[in-house]
Amino acid sequence: MTKQMDTLVKLEEAGQFLLSIFLFAQLDYAWWVFPACLLLPDIAMLAYAINPRVGAFWYNLFHHKLIALAVFGVGFMLNFPLLSLAGIILFGHSAMDRIFGYGLKYGDDFKHTHLGWIGRKK
Repeated sequence: MTKQMDTLVKLEEAGQFLLSIFLFAQLDYAWWVFPACLLLPDIAMLAYAINPRVGAFWYNLFHHKLIALAVFGVGFMLNFPLLSLAGIILFGHSAMDRIFGYGLKYGDDFKHTHLGWIGRKK
């Protein structure tokens, strides 16, 4: 990925992260709930203790934006704020991860992502 494209993708992800903050503000939770929950999706990394393939599956499940939007949508449609919150947290966390270069994982290695290899020079 070129530097210009990398910047463009990070700006897009920053916009999505800001959207998650806006959506959170529409819910009736204290402000501190958002930052307190923001890293919870990373609990899925514990599956890497089994093996990289299982770890990648669970990591991707908790970091896929379509799943986040589906969880949010179901929570919204059912008027279930906790489910809406979970979707917003999943979405915001995924955007934040991608700003820092952490993408969806391949099953061979935690550092192998759809955005490239983590920790390697471009």
